[in-house]
Amino acid sequence: MADSIYTKRNPGQGGETHQTASGDDQPPLTTQQGVVVADDQNTLRVGDRGPALLEDFHFREKIFHFDHERIPERVVHARGYGVHGRFTLAKSLAKYTTARVLSDVGAETPMFVRFSTVAGNKGSSDLARDVRGFAAKFYTPEGNWDIVGNNIPVFFIQDAIKFPDLIHAAKPAPDREFPQAQTAHDNFWDFISLTPESMHMVMWTMSDRAIPRSFRFMEGFGVHSFRLINAKGESTFVKFHFKPRLGLQSVMWNEAVKINGADPDFHRRDLWDAIEAGAPPEWDFGVQLFDEAFAEQFEFDILDPTKIIPEEQVPVEIIGSFVLDGLVDNFFAETEQVAFCTQNVVPGIGFSNDPLLQGRNFSYLDTQLKRLGSPNFTHIPINAPRCPIHNHQQDGHMAMRNPRGRVNYEPNSWDAGPREDPKTGYRHFAAAEGGPKVQLRPESFADHYSQARQFFVSQTPIEQKHIGDALVFELSKCQRPEIRERMVAHLLNIHPDLAQTVAAGLGLPRLPKAHDPAIAPLTDLPPSDALSIAKNGPQRFEGRKLGILVSDGADAAIVDALIAAVGAEKGVYEIIAPHITGATLSDGALRVAHQKVDGGPSVLYDAVAIVLSEAGAALLARDKTAKDFVSDAFAHCKFIAYTDPAKALFEKAGIAPEDMDEGFIPLAEKGDAKTFLKACAPLRVWDRELKVDLDAAAPPPA
Repeated sequence: MADSIYTKRNPGQGGETHQTASGDDQPPLTTQQGVVVADDQNTLRVGDRGPALLEDFHFREKIFHFDHERIPERVVHARGYGVHGRFTLAKSLAKYTTARVLSDVGAETPMFVRFSTVAGNKGSSDLARDVRGFAAKFYTPEGNWDIVGNNIPVFFIQDAIKFPDLIHAAKPAPDREFPQAQTAHDNFWDFISLTPESMHMVMWTMSDRAIPRSFRFMEGFGVHSFRLINAKGESTFVKFHFKPRLGLQSVMWNEAVKINGADPDFHRRDLWDAIEAGAPPEWDFGVQLFDEAFAEQFEFDILDPTKIIPEEQVPVEIIGSFVLDGLVDNFFAETEQVAFCTQNVVPGIGFSNDPLLQGRNFSYLDTQLKRLGSPNFTHIPINAPRCPIHNHQQDGHMAMRNPRGRVNYEPNSWDAGPREDPKTGYRHFAAAEGGPKVQLRPESFADHYSQARQFFVSQTPIEQKHIGDALVFELSKCQRPEIRERMVAHLLNIHPDLAQTVAAGLGLPRLPKAHDPAIAPLTDLPPSDALSIAKNGPQRFEGRKLGILVSDGADAAIVDALIAAVGAEKGVYEIIAPHITGATLSDGALRVAHQKVDGGPSVLYDAVAIVLSEAGAALLARDKTAKDFVSDAFAHCKFIAYTDPAKALFEKAGIAPEDMDEGFIPLAEKGDAKTFLKACAPLRVWDRELKVDLDAAAPPPA
């Protein structure tokens, strides 16, 4: 706009209807056909109060486009957030694969990654307890390669034929259309309790993995066993891993519920802000490589998508890294229209016979036609490969390119058009297959409890408690008691302590009989540290956020020292004050607030500092939201730094002096700020939870 002056327009002979900005440095508004629009405020009509005219082509085009601007949202993974990035290979896998993206050391490959929840609709909240999609599209010089992964390495079902049933059970009930983005209801747990193969995945989804702190602190997995194929046609099995350089971090369930109320866009805002601030997240890209000999002797079937291969048995070999530093220009054009397909592989990467993967290969392509309306969805820029495209496919809805010239078939004798290339073209692995046509589940898929137990025993005591709490919460929402008992019967095959905890939390009068397993579970699988979030946390404040609650007259030197200490740790901070204008500190200078106290609850921060004057503490001690700020931080086991006057607020919030454990760090001088930030490295003061949670001491059933 050339200036800020607004002028009034009088369309035709009518009165003033609107204001429009003046200035001639912006392009004129046009129709989709490029015709400049003279009036975008009024439809063409007969007289000033007469009927509208059909010949108003601009109105018709504008309304037509508006009426059709929504496409069907994804049935699953509807709520997503995408960003651009780039992958750099550090170690060649040329011994195992011809894929250049995994062979050309130092080469940078553009990427697009979409994070998502599974069960909720597009308008649901970010912090639902759910699996998170972690889908990556690599725009390689040999074509697009998609890893359509999750933040959990296993899945609920073993065969894709059960996927519609799983999702129908998890989604809102068809008669009432609720609950949204939740599995805490009868339909889901009825299905799960009748599907023993889901038990391993249940352990993951009831763990803190299902409520991550942010996308930036989240692992990614390709889930299935794939194949790498080398120049000799030899195959090596591979599982893909994305490991965040910031480490793993989650939130507590009560905290997640409150974050959803305070900021339902918490995860997407966090990612946007990190990239905008010049601190884009990075992941190490790793592979687990194993051969047929290992597959034969491994305790479980490597084709079973409900199983992992523990990293202690096959270490993850880091071969590169990727950074996500590119925000989208338009959410719909990129994040909403991006189409991931598990079948999208490049020469040198192939599939195993994992039955869930085989089904996904069929389903995803079919899904894109429904959502994007045309087999030409690869013509959309976000889906278009960044290498030459030559084929004889033509026409169809919204075709952006078609063959030129006379020839649109192959073979032909015109010596024209693209031909197949046996030397560089994709070759499937020549696996020897045989056997009768059958519909059955192999016996090697029949152990449903051993790895579920291994996951549980790999957790720290507080993580085990959280799994029990989650199961109690979810099952307590089931109205039918037999569903609860059925699940406890399964839990007895996983771990008796977990079964007793859940039974006690649900108030069952007695433990049910354990469910009869198809195969007796193994009880001697060793714990795996890689399965615990607490054992793989960041151990530093980098990438995390400190909330500093201040009042007028608060110690300016302490506040400035906290800000400096956060910066030194590569974290971020926000000032919270009684008023959004901020607070005038002890040096007489105004510190502008990022949040007003009732708009910046402590659930939005990884740790908090309470820096108050005596008058400020007395003022905030009368405010319910200020008391909630500190009581929630305490209940959520966060580290709390404080100046001495803040004790008055603590007392009013119900925190007695004897409750102030090692997670309370006094701020008496500037140097204490660094001490506080170093103390925050373990993420939370987990011992505190055992003192404030009623369920921590629930008696077992008889």
